[in-house]
Amino acid sequence: MAQQPELPKDWLEFMQKMWNPMSFPMPGMAMPTANTGEVEKKIAELKAVENWLTMQVGFLQMTVKTLEMQKAALESLAAAAPKANPDPKK
Repeated sequence: MAQQPELPKDWLEFMQKMWNPMSFPMPGMAMPTANTGEVEKKIAELKAVENWLTMQVGFLQMTVKTLEMQKAALESLAAAAPKANPDPKK
């Protein structure tokens, strides 16, 4: 007979892992944060992460565009190059 998986003993911990699988602290999960300083600090941290991610997206897009330009240049060089004659008698 198949064994049933064990259920977590702490349902609050289980629910927090469901809502927050990466285990970042979620101050509003159990008790709302009343300190505006903490909220402002968290907002500043998240904006810093957002700015970093935006910069990374820009780098990624620039890399894709560069590779597309490189591909187009290689294709135009290949099209302009004389074709090799496989039959030397001609």
